[in-house]
Amino acid sequence: MKVLSFLFNSSIGRKFAMALTGIFLITFLLVHCGVNATIFFNDGGETFNEAAEFMGTNWLIRTMEIGLFIGLLWHIFQGLWLWQNNGMRRKQKYGKSAGNANSTWYSRSMGLLGTLLLLFLVLHLKHFWIVSRFTDEITSGQETLYGEMMEVFGADGLISVVVYVLGCISLSYHLLHGFQSAFQSLGINHPAYNPIIKSLGFGFSIIVPLIFAAMPLAMHLGLLQ
Repeated sequence: MKVLSFLFNSSIGRKFAMALTGIFLITFLLVHCGVNATIFFNDGGETFNEAAEFMGTNWLIRTMEIGLFIGLLWHIFQGLWLWQNNGMRRKQKYGKSAGNANSTWYSRSMGLLGTLLLLFLVLHLKHFWIVSRFTDEITSGQETLYGEMMEVFGADGLISVVVYVLGCISLSYHLLHGFQSAFQSLGINHPAYNPIIKSLGFGFSIIVPLIFAAMPLAMHLGLLQ
């Protein structure tokens, strides 16, 4: 009970919970990106569909999926609380001075970027996760997940492509601050390895969203078959 009280009721505990769930979600992003990037084999989606079927039928993955959603909801809830709380403190502290002297605009806009990501996530779940988990469109063999992607991002899917690219841009800025911040909140903060964490975070926040954004663009432009 004391642990739960610490994680939910104290500012330090909330930041600690944000860090733990953030690193968990970063790990998921890496795996998800790796699976989705198999579409660039350009083999008609064969490799991607095999990987997607494994992820969708393996009991361990499906169990972790539940934990992923719990972690995601926790991350969103704690993030919005911290954003609101920090905003109120800034107004009081910086009433007569600039509050952005030692921070970037995206570090001060994590709540906004997180909200945009949430809207993007809802659309993403509607397009793919709900179809593959709660309808028989994929499981009955009427359609493959790769075929669903081609349909969503094809010639008539310009709006979806734009939304996804904007979502990936928001994800990139969110990670630019969140990656390093997560390690700092866990106490992993030392001059000897801070530059390494910062470099890894910068690379991750650019490469992973770029791969995610390249997928709908490549499909829409007809570069994948």
